[in-house]
Amino acid sequence: MAPRATRDENTSRTFRRLIEYIRPWRLQVGIAAVLVVVSSISGLLAPWLQGRAIDEFISVGDRSGLQQIVVALAATYLVAWGSAVIYSRLIASIAQKVMLDIREELARKLQSLSTRFFDRNRTGDLMSRVTNDVDAVDQLLSQNLLTIFWAIVQITSLLVIMILLDWRLTLAVLVPVPISMGIVQKLGKMSGPRFGAYQRTIGQLNAAAEERLTGQRAVISLDRQAQAEAEFAQVNEQTRALGIRAQSLTAVMMPLMFGLGNLSTVSVVSVGAWLAVSADGPDGGGVSIGVIAAFVTYASRVGQPLGRIANTVTSIFSALAGGTRVFALLDEEPDLVNAVDAQDLPAVDGRVVFDHVDFEYVEGQPILRDVSFVAEPGQMIGLVGPTGAGKSTIINVLNRFYDISGGSVTVDGIDIRNVTKDSLRDQLGIVLQRTYLFTDTVRNNIRFGRLDATDEEVVEAATLANAHRFIMSLPQGYDTVVTEGGNNLSLGQRQLIAIARTAVANPRLLVLDEATSSVDTRTERALQSALLKLMEGRTSFVIAHRLSTVRDADKILVLQDGSITEAGTHDELLALKGFYHQLYSAQFRGHS
Repeated sequence: MAPRATRDENTSRTFRRLIEYIRPWRLQVGIAAVLVVVSSISGLLAPWLQGRAIDEFISVGDRSGLQQIVVALAATYLVAWGSAVIYSRLIASIAQKVMLDIREELARKLQSLSTRFFDRNRTGDLMSRVTNDVDAVDQLLSQNLLTIFWAIVQITSLLVIMILLDWRLTLAVLVPVPISMGIVQKLGKMSGPRFGAYQRTIGQLNAAAEERLTGQRAVISLDRQAQAEAEFAQVNEQTRALGIRAQSLTAVMMPLMFGLGNLSTVSVVSVGAWLAVSADGPDGGGVSIGVIAAFVTYASRVGQPLGRIANTVTSIFSALAGGTRVFALLDEEPDLVNAVDAQDLPAVDGRVVFDHVDFEYVEGQPILRDVSFVAEPGQMIGLVGPTGAGKSTIINVLNRFYDISGGSVTVDGIDIRNVTKDSLRDQLGIVLQRTYLFTDTVRNNIRFGRLDATDEEVVEAATLANAHRFIMSLPQGYDTVVTEGGNNLSLGQRQLIAIARTAVANPRLLVLDEATSSVDTRTERALQSALLKLMEGRTSFVIAHRLSTVRDADKILVLQDGSITEAGTHDELLALKGFYHQLYSAQFRGHS
């Protein structure tokens, strides 16, 4: 019972939160509700007018009266249609405004979350929450809630009109309803948990698809298309199976409601015929042909709102499951936030001090152990060591992508935990081994480093990065559009644009993370030349596997298992005959 109670509570909480988003638009919602009532009642007056036409005008041949009834019928249908058009547009407009608010909140939330959050969540699943789950909520607000309200108004109006016409035939219409509604309620309770599981597996499917597409080059190069297809097919099959489980129960609801309408019609015809022949007319306890005709129409319409409710149940459970996933993301608390009294970091000279720094990604599994060093303003600090030694972690800590477990990191004597993250990162530029370029012009990709940079500053940064010449050789120069991920540029060209993007930001601190390791020797020389210009006057941290990159560094830190085991200049470390000497010998003298 506890799991079911928890699910019901979560569903109820999700629904209440969605309603809160509608609250600012309650006036428009109220107008739409009135129009729904007007449309519903107008549509239900038509069968009553048709019954009057049969009893009062057609039976006695009164053409004048019949013409009046026809005009009245046309007017009621016109009012019903016009009201429906207006309230549908109103609700659609409100739903889109709510979706705008939710999407903007999601965008702000995703931008506020730390690197640790993205480490533990797959990109495809997050994309599914922002797209599929939000679309399901949109369906709920723009259509499903309106359908439910319309159905309630329709049923209420039907009951009132039918009771006013004849209470006996009303009972005949309603005989099958309790049985059908009991079945619907039972199916609804069973469907809820299934749709929650289905919505989650859609996120997994999107994650699998995103991962396969992102890594498609590797799949093709390694001839693993069959394996990739099989892995995707497995997730796809799981989605199919859960989809069938979720929708199989609700699929029977619509036919059930149509069957209800048919049963009601049979019941009305049977009871109506008996009443019609049991007395001479209404005053004698019988019913007229016109009333029976009106009830036949009403009987067929009883199943319509109930059918719409039943048909909407699928979307409602899907939307609430999606809404729960959306709100779970919105409720995610950033694990790295600015201190309450955090101040902006002023312009710095660039003195960086790591003082007995400890760090762990996972509690109990230390990555950095008692790391201490000083980088003076304008110095180049090289970071070398085997994979997993902690080189990139030092950079992640300096950027404050993660908070340290012990010790302190200061810039010009200011603890980076006491300043705002944005002001720290504004003074720190990064050039990664594999840079990311956006689907935009070359100019805007460079300007991404500083959005208010002028065209002249963009060109100046590109010239410093040795990128201006190749950019001008592109079809549209700086206005050439970079395709997704920069696939229409060579790896070296992408790196030069990344260097220009960092240069236009003009940071005081600079991080080069294997910035030249993925290119050929000739391209490396061009990149090295650009990087040397960029590093002039800046405190720089250079992660390198190619030791030639850091041989001119002011200080080289050798890391092993999260600790600094050696520190000094290139010549000093070679003289130590330690681990750095082994690395150098392996690279340049062929020793193992």
